[in-house]
Amino acid sequence: MSAKHRGFLSSLGESIAGFAVDVVYERRKGVGATVLGGVLRVLSWIFEVLVRLRLWLYRNRLFRDTPLGCKVVVVGNLTVGGTGKTPIVLKMAHVLASRGRRVAILSRGYKGASDSMVKRFWRWLTQGSRPDPLVVSDGKSVLAGPDEAGDEPYMLATNLCKDGVVVIVDRDRVEGGRFALRRFGVDTILLDDGLQYLPLRGQINLLLVDSRDPFGNGALLPRGILREPVANLSRASYVFLTKSVGQPDPTLVSLIRRHNPKAEIIACAHSAKELVEVEGTTRLPMTALQGKRVAAFSGIATPERFEEILLAHGAILASKRRFLDHHAFNDEDLDEVLDQAIRAKAEMIITTEKDAVRLQARFRPPIPLMYVRLEVEILGDAEGFNAAVERICLGPSSAGR
Repeated sequence: MSAKHRGFLSSLGESIAGFAVDVVYERRKGVGATVLGGVLRVLSWIFEVLVRLRLWLYRNRLFRDTPLGCKVVVVGNLTVGGTGKTPIVLKMAHVLASRGRRVAILSRGYKGASDSMVKRFWRWLTQGSRPDPLVVSDGKSVLAGPDEAGDEPYMLATNLCKDGVVVIVDRDRVEGGRFALRRFGVDTILLDDGLQYLPLRGQINLLLVDSRDPFGNGALLPRGILREPVANLSRASYVFLTKSVGQPDPTLVSLIRRHNPKAEIIACAHSAKELVEVEGTTRLPMTALQGKRVAAFSGIATPERFEEILLAHGAILASKRRFLDHHAFNDEDLDEVLDQAIRAKAEMIITTEKDAVRLQARFRPPIPLMYVRLEVEILGDAEGFNAAVERICLGPSSAGR
């Protein structure tokens, strides 16, 4: 197959996937969207039955979870994408490390080189030994790139290496946790995106809810964005309302309380702190966007939120390009971004930090290329995030699995 045909098929596949994502997020109308939505709705009913069955099997000890003998803090959500999980994991790990904890982050990764089902089957067939988990960071150096580790583990590793935080990727996070204990002697594990990973027993469940779009259209995958029914808010030890502006919505708080009357609810904002040059040393305040024509591009679940941040800081959105979440940028994608930016007379090209780690080294446009660095802030709590982390992670355990 020629490169031209491969490119066409890739573009067609992305267009179809993009259309399906738009249907899930209720961005599309019309006959096609209605028909696809109906098919996805039926599949979501089947998915819900399987989710409820799996949880029942673990709750009734027909399937067993495994304790690791150290503090395990589960950070996750009921939905796919868009809750701002990575900045919270990053800041939590930083604060714990600063308190003297030996921290490891366990991640499944995303399309990385972790152990696949085919490899596991071949190993069983040949009685081969299991390879060690992928060490993205040993707490001293970053040892794996984004293509191998996945964008989020790599982003965590590069930001937390100076704090001595270990980052490990493995589909089997029980084995990953055992490896972290054995190799690095950690005493605290953050299970990244781990609410649905039931084989590993956690003491504390931190459940993140996007305050602006908590549960999408209320349907489970693949018709909606829910991984579990909303009633499973009951599994949370603490609920973080992310991307909050001011006091939490009373209706949302009431919904959470209906399913979980005991969990502490913590509102937090994801604030844009600065612009950072990709592969450079320049750092600019967000005020530098005021009146600037910018070209925005991103491959995240909710690109409109990223674009809103730029507009809120006075940028003029001269062009924008949205890719699917976790998109692997190729030469053609980056050429398109640059071409759009030049034609729109953009003075700056802006992306997200998560996307910045996936950019190819050869992308050095003649226009400044920056990413937005976000930071988490607790709202309505004078103690701040550090005190909240101590209260949650260093205090008494609160089981919620």
